[in-house]
Amino acid sequence: MKFLHYLLLIVFPVASVSAQEINVRPPIIFIYDASGSMWGQLTGKTKMDIASEVLTDAVNELPENQQIGLVAYGHRNKGDCRDVEFLVDVREGTKPAFIAALRSIKPLGMTPLAYAASVVIDSLREAKTNATVILVTDGIESCDGDICEIVRKAKNEGIDFRLHIIGFGLVDEDTEPLKCAAKAGEGRYFPASDAADLGAVLNEATAATVDQPKNNVSVYTVKNGKPIDALVEAYDIVAKRDPIRARTYGDTAYFYLPPSTYNFEVRPLEGSDMKTVTVSGIKSREDSLVHEEISFDGGKIGISITNNGAYWDAMVNVIDQTGQVAASVRTYNAAKEIEVNPGSYTITVQALAMNGLETFAEMENIAIASGGTTPITYDFQTGTAFIDARVGDKSIDSIVTIREASSGKSVAGGRTYDRGRDFLLNPGTYTVKVAPMGAYKDRAPQTLTVEVKTSEKLIKTLTF
Repeated sequence: MKFLHYLLLIVFPVASVSAQEINVRPPIIFIYDASGSMWGQLTGKTKMDIASEVLTDAVNELPENQQIGLVAYGHRNKGDCRDVEFLVDVREGTKPAFIAALRSIKPLGMTPLAYAASVVIDSLREAKTNATVILVTDGIESCDGDICEIVRKAKNEGIDFRLHIIGFGLVDEDTEPLKCAAKAGEGRYFPASDAADLGAVLNEATAATVDQPKNNVSVYTVKNGKPIDALVEAYDIVAKRDPIRARTYGDTAYFYLPPSTYNFEVRPLEGSDMKTVTVSGIKSREDSLVHEEISFDGGKIGISITNNGAYWDAMVNVIDQTGQVAASVRTYNAAKEIEVNPGSYTITVQALAMNGLETFAEMENIAIASGGTTPITYDFQTGTAFIDARVGDKSIDSIVTIREASSGKSVAGGRTYDRGRDFLLNPGTYTVKVAPMGAYKDRAPQTLTVEVKTSEKLIKTLTF
């Protein structure tokens, strides 16, 4: 049976306070797991030693005006499910006193998780104060208690606290009661497999205190239907503030975002074949929870590029939010399908073998979801202008230059090679200049204006 508990309580004094006391940071109480399982080893060290060292470092990093306290259980009597003791009082605790008490603890007894939580909650009830509670455990309840029910009842009673739980070296199948309790306590469950993890999640937990705004955003990240660990960075596209970060730890990440509109960049922390996913336009609100489930499974784009309704050859680029090309394909007069990470993209289409001012299209903010196919269609329009240069009844070689009439922009050109030539053009009005070549190059060029209409063929013959 294993439990390693840290409970951090942020407590406001009950009695009237002075101005100096008001400026003191809310106190923190750590409840320490001293059950016998703490003698177990990770990477050649006992969990007791690892936890003691990491917790000492965490306390030393706290501000000097931070009030601290310590609670331990299982440290006095083997087999006693009521062995819970306040070792350092939150109102009088100092860093040296805390560290000395921590180092004196020797693991021995049971893991009364629910009872230890109830003792702390009872103290909050009696003091009529609020608190942040962080529970770190290396195992599961060994005294038939129900931590989730204890926390739920306390919340329903109106006791104001926030509960975070850290599972130290736990397997997934042991974590459901802990996740339930953390959710009921409006906090988070954090897994920690070693000293580095434990230090990192303690930093997160101590920052997400009861006096902070309540969580209004949750993010769940999956791959092939299974949760994965990922880092979420939320960029405020309105206020342009520094990004706010959260880590999912293979579960739902709850955090607070000031009301605004955000773009999320979500980077997987496991699985080297997965790339960052960008999700745009997420709106956070003060009084409601916004949930985003982000899958690293690919999403498909079904591409149909046509000209006058018939499939057409085109180059298609899919551009992510960083401006990088995530995928590209040439259609070759057929429908195509490509797969990309879920996210928001810009899709550009360059039609081939046609000319004019409308041979390029760009579609912005195309949301691609995992597990499905998003259809993308674009229909270009063209007509044909056949230009022929003649001397008598014979076609001659010539140079043709075609400009869009209103802008003067050159859109097409080429040689007629003694047989005339088709030019595929967007509908519009064009000026066409024809200059003879070869034996007739001394003859003056001719210019005419033509109007090209959709799906129609215009024939113009110039005689020199």
